[in-house]
Amino acid sequence: MTVLDDIIGGVREDLAERRRHVSLEQIRQDALAAPAPLDAFAALGGGLGGEVAVIAEVKRSSPSKGALADIADPAALAASYERGGAAVISVLTEARRFGGSLADLAAVRAAVGLPVLRKDFTVDEYQIWEARAHGADVVLLIVAALGDDDLRSFLDLTHELGMNAIVETHTEGEVRRAVAAEASIIGVNVRNLKTLEIDRRVFAGLAHLVPAGTVVIAESGVRDVDDVAGYAASGANAVLVGEALVRHADPSATITEFTAAGRAAWQAAGVAANS
Repeated sequence: MTVLDDIIGGVREDLAERRRHVSLEQIRQDALAAPAPLDAFAALGGGLGGEVAVIAEVKRSSPSKGALADIADPAALAASYERGGAAVISVLTEARRFGGSLADLAAVRAAVGLPVLRKDFTVDEYQIWEARAHGADVVLLIVAALGDDDLRSFLDLTHELGMNAIVETHTEGEVRRAVAAEASIIGVNVRNLKTLEIDRRVFAGLAHLVPAGTVVIAESGVRDVDDVAGYAASGANAVLVGEALVRHADPSATITEFTAAGRAAWQAAGVAANS
């Protein structure tokens, strides 16, 4: 059994428990009564290039690193991300491995005016309705965890609800599946979900497979401005950053630095291309 398989097993158990308390019909009603979602695709630059948006993560722990930060007030942390110039706030809601909750998501939604991503392991349409009911504008769809039929139907549901989905990939085959499903936002995660090891070279090897006009996100492995610049030079429109922010004394300033580094790298790449 892989790490991903183990996580998904726990996700399904926890989901079943929530469904016993709140029916699909009730969660649908709650989702449809929620304020209209914000446009994350536009917030991430619409796939146009020239900038690197930062998706800043509220993340307490991870399977690879264990405890990262004791985040007593996720709303305050998210507000600091917004002040630093983050484009989207990502909130981990998986409890067993990441220490997150839907309460964190709701608190962050109430605190910021940016699109909010519910970052979890989506395996059932209930979770998409649930995300919308708690104020999420974006959900994560991991290609490795979904068959093509579910991937397409989940994407269709996000569109029906006015939401966006980040379709996460790890291999060439997964990128091609995401493109075939007509995903408008594709993440390339450089962390191997079987071993949890990071190889930043994976991004450059896969990003060129994504069609123009699609937002491309570099996921995992962002430690500093050099990593952001490297991803930008390989075509990243955005970077998803968790550990480097939650462990930093001034995450707001770090986001500002990362954004500037990404912009400079895009400008340098443009000069090189035109010289």
